Amino acid sequence: MPDAIASDDLHAPLSVAARPELTGGRRIGVLLSHGFTGSPYSMAPWGRSLADLGYAVEVPRLPGHGTTWQEMNGTGWSDWYGEVTRSFTKLRAETDAVVVAGLSMGGALVLRLAADHADTISGVVVVNPAVATKRLDVKLLPVLKHLVPSMPGIASDIKKADVEEYGYLRTPLKAAHSMMRAWPSLVADLPKVTAPVLYFRSTVDHVVDHASQPLITSRVSGTVTMRELRNSYHVATLDHDAQQIFDESAAFVARVTSA
Repeated sequence: MPDAIASDDLHAPLSVAARPELTGGRRIGVLLSHGFTGSPYSMAPWGRSLADLGYAVEVPRLPGHGTTWQEMNGTGWSDWYGEVTRSFTKLRAETDAVVVAGLSMGGALVLRLAADHADTISGVVVVNPAVATKRLDVKLLPVLKHLVPSMPGIASDIKKADVEEYGYLRTPLKAAHSMMRAWPSLVADLPKVTAPVLYFRSTVDHVVDHASQPLITSRVSGTVTMRELRNSYHVATLDHDAQQIFDESAAFVARVTSA
């Protein structure tokens, strides 16, 4: 049986060992990263669906997440990227091939991984990734973050009734500014992403606007397969189209890691 980390904590990370007897004798790993102010809770169903197929799965909890927004304001991009890098390094040491996947900011983090480790990542899956925005208030963040610590939250943008993401109700502005400062260098390095990319995009998303998609699809070097999610909002991994994400990503992992 897989050795999942069990906890009553809604925000607990998930770690499941590979079962190569289900994947043709090869050990395949998948890293899943949650988004800004979210937690592993938004990715756990996806992770478990992949684990059931025999894949090793790591869903880390990014520093400052799953606690309080005030704590998150003391963390930044380098902390979050450091955590996904640690999970990636663990998977790479324990498996024969690794695919990375992420939701929202998690999509940006795994694209950064794919740019930095192009020779060891077999594929990338992103769901409503954020690497840019058209929002004018973002330009005020360098000043605004010193005047107010937070703004209203962005969590639980989900179309499905009675489903919660359990993310923060406030957006920590110092942390938000750290994320957005990392975007330009990531966008500049997107051509270093040579792995195939599976890109899920909700047709209605109240969190991530349309600025990111053309930047990613036009700049990455790997082939991009677009999939439209017509019945989900931003947190599509918990929404009506979640099963589509689970099924199509599993097929993608199998294809890009085939020997």
